[in-house]
Amino acid sequence: MILNAAKALAVLIVGWIVAGTIGGMVRRKVNSTPHIDPTLGNFLASMVKWAILAMVIVAVLGIFGIEATSVVAVLGAASLAIGLALQGTLSDLAAGVMIVIFRPYKLGQYVDIGGTAGTVQEVNLFTTELVTPDNVQIIVPNGQAWGSIIINYSAHDTRRVDLVFGIDYGDNADAAMKIILDTAQADGRVLSDPEPWVRVTNLGDSSVDLTARLWCNAADYWDLKFMLTQKVKEAFDAQGISIPYPHAVEIQKAG
Repeated sequence: MILNAAKALAVLIVGWIVAGTIGGMVRRKVNSTPHIDPTLGNFLASMVKWAILAMVIVAVLGIFGIEATSVVAVLGAASLAIGLALQGTLSDLAAGVMIVIFRPYKLGQYVDIGGTAGTVQEVNLFTTELVTPDNVQIIVPNGQAWGSIIINYSAHDTRRVDLVFGIDYGDNADAAMKIILDTAQADGRVLSDPEPWVRVTNLGDSSVDLTARLWCNAADYWDLKFMLTQKVKEAFDAQGISIPYPHAVEIQKAG
């Protein structure tokens, strides 16, 4: 019995190493093949690894004298109970297959899955791994991912940047819009097609709101948004355009 246990442990260790090694080889091979999405490589590697581990488990049972046919018979008799117990896992597996086939997101894309946002780090048989901008790991079950609303911010090459600036009612709106437009066009990351757009979009309680709609490459979105906000503020200050604070709120507080 001790000898069988030792053999079983050795088979498990070797099988685990072999499964990981072959899975890694599959991942590298698929990912190095042109025109194949890396998401598929990770998924296939995960499938191969789990298939090998399943065979290792059967081999370990064989060491203890349990025939594979007996295992199949037992599993068949208990299929209903197993199915009910693993329905969540099987749902995740089926969803993983659907994700790989329809590819609502790929590795490296920034997505929002049911309100959870992050960059797709890995897609395997059962889960999708996201990494947030502050480097926090989030594991989303594939069943939950497939059944949720998926917002893919990286699906297209370009994105629209919307910026809203409030100016004082006493300021010249045309002059302010020209400042915004000139500042945007001076940045090489702003695309000329579609053409940049600046309009008065709201008359607020204490400000006239100007909205700029600009297009850029998706990778430049956040840097451009933050930089233009700063540059327009500096240009407003230089040209004497004021950005008012909510006076009505201040009056209420004073009262």
